[in-house]
Amino acid sequence: MMTRNRVVVSQLGARMHYAVPRILDAAGELERFYTDICADQGWPSWLRLLPASRLPSGVRRLRGRIVDGVTPHRVTTFPSFGLRLAVRRLAARTLSERTAAALWAAPRFGRLVTRRGFGGAGGFYGFSGECLEQLRAARAAGLWTVVEQIIAPRGVLDRLLKEEEAKFPDWRHEEGSDRHAREFGDRERAEWETADLVVCGSSFVLEEVAKASGGKARCVVVPYGVDHRFAMPPRPPREGPLRVLTIGASGLRKGTPYVLEAARQLAGRAHFRLVGPSDAPDEVSATLAEALELFGPVPRADIPAHYAWADVFLLPSLCEGSATVVYEALAAGLPVVTTANTGTVVRDGIEGFIVPIRDSEAIVAAIERLDSDRTLLAELSKNASRRAADFDIANYGRRLRKALSHAKALHRNSRMRHNATGALQEA
Repeated sequence: MMTRNRVVVSQLGARMHYAVPRILDAAGELERFYTDICADQGWPSWLRLLPASRLPSGVRRLRGRIVDGVTPHRVTTFPSFGLRLAVRRLAARTLSERTAAALWAAPRFGRLVTRRGFGGAGGFYGFSGECLEQLRAARAAGLWTVVEQIIAPRGVLDRLLKEEEAKFPDWRHEEGSDRHAREFGDRERAEWETADLVVCGSSFVLEEVAKASGGKARCVVVPYGVDHRFAMPPRPPREGPLRVLTIGASGLRKGTPYVLEAARQLAGRAHFRLVGPSDAPDEVSATLAEALELFGPVPRADIPAHYAWADVFLLPSLCEGSATVVYEALAAGLPVVTTANTGTVVRDGIEGFIVPIRDSEAIVAAIERLDSDRTLLAELSKNASRRAADFDIANYGRRLRKALSHAKALHRNSRMRHNATGALQEA
């Protein structure tokens, strides 16, 4: 029997620590949750018996994939497929290779999910670039359907990266631009056309989806939320150079060249730390290491320690969805210097500063202002913690479930119009 309020959620990876299935399961609205691989289902659960300190970083990250807060019998994983995908992702060295891995994975994941079916669910929730086949199957089964667009459309990303590669040729990989971008973009557009509703993490994403679809996509903005583990007590005044933290894969999309330039200009006056994997060629990584403290990828459990170290969070990305690290930084009480293209919930001059993309001078000016006015730094830190309270998991859940109610209404209205059209044609 179909239950209109119950939802099948499908996602690759541990995006936002499985926030969507956790929210829906807590509300009694999760039918099934499908994912590739995690450490508390099937043979990967044996990894939890091994000491984390002796495992390679990639295996430690897999060991940390625990689907907390979701009823175990509602979770279905495909670990053999997940392992094959992980190997492909690890072997990918360029954007084109990563896109090829995504295009390889999506239809295979779709077949695995649709073979297991949708149970008694009334709705389906998937993520952009990986759920087209599942959306089509769910729609054919009469379910209402939602796709979450997790970043601006691929065409936007491709254009921005090409412009950056022309500006920073040393950062360009040998292969050049993404050979699979058009195919991936076609999948995105097909997902928008199939789904009853496109959930966007920010107005930036919604506006770009609207442009790319000619205004045809039915979109709604649902900002994210983070749990309380990142919340920290008020920071005591501290002397010395300002500590500036960036978390995320270093590369052109993340605006890392502008972080580097800001670090060079503020050498001796600010200490820059970059945490995350590198998308830069080896020569560029060596240059980064001369101006910034590089940590590389770290287990998720170690991230709060880096927020505790910092005074300011910096993320000058050119293209995001709604960067969850910004929500985490706010919860940790960090003023944030970022761009509108990160899909941020930071308000300029209140929780930090919004700077234009590709503007290292604006980044330097913002950090210098916070360095010279430690009272302002403390004020923005308090504002950041207060702002984070509006974007916790509970509030995210309320916004998300409201959007799903909207998707159900759109689906119902669409079916009514279809039935009415059919009746007129028969008459």
